[in-house]
Amino acid sequence: MIFWQVYLRALRLPFLTGSLMPVAVAGALAYRDMGKCSLTLLGLTFLGVAALHSGANLLNDYYDSFGSDPINVHATPYSGGSRVIQEGGLTPATVRFLAFLFLGVGCVCGLALIFLGRPWVALLGTLGLLAGYLYSAQPVQLMSAGLGEGAIFLAFGPLVTWGTYYVQTGTLKPVGLAIGVPLAFLITAILWINEFPDLKADAEAGKRQLVVRLGIKKSRWVYAALMLAPFPSLFFLMEAFRLPDLLAAALVALPLAVKAIRIAFRVPPTEPEFIPAQARTIQTHLLVGLAMTLALLYAAWWR
Repeated sequence: MIFWQVYLRALRLPFLTGSLMPVAVAGALAYRDMGKCSLTLLGLTFLGVAALHSGANLLNDYYDSFGSDPINVHATPYSGGSRVIQEGGLTPATVRFLAFLFLGVGCVCGLALIFLGRPWVALLGTLGLLAGYLYSAQPVQLMSAGLGEGAIFLAFGPLVTWGTYYVQTGTLKPVGLAIGVPLAFLITAILWINEFPDLKADAEAGKRQLVVRLGIKKSRWVYAALMLAPFPSLFFLMEAFRLPDLLAAALVALPLAVKAIRIAFRVPPTEPEFIPAQARTIQTHLLVGLAMTLALLYAAWWR
């Protein structure tokens, strides 16, 4: 594999949609509310969030290289880490260096936003940084304490959208927090379904994430709830915050969600046929995010 491909693989770039779609949704909401958008502030937000997410991915690979990844024989394109350490593409030390490099880039973007008149980024950005770092890093390691899923729900949903909305509008309104809830359910569903194939290796390595604690049978029902919860939450947003009815366009992703649930219930997670459930979970998140973004932009253009 060409050296630059190894680095791109280590970053797990396709997973960045998990953090960047909430930025897009909140940016569209701010544009609808303000009638304008600062491309400089939005660009710094996208770059900062992407850098923090990439750093967190790299840290996860680094710490898992001493735990579950070496003994995981059921890795898929969506779970089990990037495998660049296990396959000899990069050393653990290099992955750790890259992790702190990207976290540093995220911090620089945060400092730039503070300098440009958004002081609350200091708090919101620090919370995001801590969530990404403490998810994997010892001795806290939220992922092993059964707290990782909750941290991801908050950090990749309401926290990102609240921060993005604040950067654009200069206000910390509840709507900026609430708009992240549908995608928070789905990003947690992505993490949740990806823990299924990793269950045996995680348990043997002492990584007691919630799927390990609950077992596959109960975890399937939790997964179904996480996949379906975003859709009624859209109607709550429309009623509670008087957001446009066009948000219901995100229901276009419901058939994908149902297909993923069916696979998760019917196919053992160690079988290759389980992989489409993981793929469709990511696609559901992406499609809901795109539909929400376009609905809010349309509402801004035609009000």
